[in-house]
Amino acid sequence: MRIFHIVPPVTWSAAQETGQYTSADFAADGFVHFSFAHQVARVANAIYRDEPELVVVEVESDVVPAELLRVEGCYESGETFPHVYGPIPVSAARSITQLTRDAGGDWEFTAPGGATAPASPGQ
Repeated sequence: MRIFHIVPPVTWSAAQETGQYTSADFAADGFVHFSFAHQVARVANAIYRDEPELVVVEVESDVVPAELLRVEGCYESGETFPHVYGPIPVSAARSITQLTRDAGGDWEFTAPGGATAPASPGQ
């Protein structure tokens, strides 16, 4: 299963120096937020609209210890999202994709090896 984490590139670069990554909200939430490919653009537009630059880190779930990975419901959206309850080794990254914006300024995402995922709710 492919899972994706949205992060500013400078933050991911800093993690490469330590060899492990935890998100800024890890201490409060207890996990690193991930998305499935079809959710990435929508999440980026909802949460990271004002970020000047973003990358998406793709992780293959089989490199995450099974006891750390959970697919859980999000009460606000009614969807399920993958969460990783521990630090992510930067070596687990299978690809890093720069997010781009469309003509209207919305983030858009093309998964590596896949088509552009829809950003509209419910898709």
